[in-house]
Amino acid sequence: MHLLLRTLLHLLLSSRQPRLSIWDTSSMPMRVLFTDVDINMHINNGMYFSLMDIGRFDLLVRSGAWKAARRRGWNPVVSAETIAFRKSLKLGQRYTIESRILGFDEKAMYFEQRMVADGEIYARAYIASRLVANGGPVGNEDIFAEIGQPPAGLELPPWIHEWREANALPGSRRPAPHAWAQETV
Repeated sequence: MHLLLRTLLHLLLSSRQPRLSIWDTSSMPMRVLFTDVDINMHINNGMYFSLMDIGRFDLLVRSGAWKAARRRGWNPVVSAETIAFRKSLKLGQRYTIESRILGFDEKAMYFEQRMVADGEIYARAYIASRLVANGGPVGNEDIFAEIGQPPAGLELPPWIHEWREANALPGSRRPAPHAWAQETV
């Protein structure tokens, strides 16, 4: 529940910040709260993704994309994500969540997000996200009609395609039976 309230608070705060282009990098100042930490008094590994959700909302709200998506009945959902940790963010520490769009493919928009303190990256994540409506996923043509065409040269790094393929599960309309693969040693 605390993240729902915190998200709503940051949606309000983001709406009062200077406008950005959706193609800009959002920088949102934060502080590690008691509800963010684990027994080691640093941000819990699972909490990073939840906090990064708020960072993506900041970019979407400040660019006007959030309002356009809500007007059209579109909702953002994450379809894949990966993170790497370098240093621990500790209770009470100030940091920023940096968020930017890396690019698009036919199935998703890709974000890079960083937790930064004292000018250093503490954690970095890559997130594949989609906009969905009642009728299913929203196509890039419709998204670009709302937010504008990506700038020239905005191209996904080749490894993103490999990462996406290597981590993909079958679509929700196809079976995905549970069976552990047997490895031979």
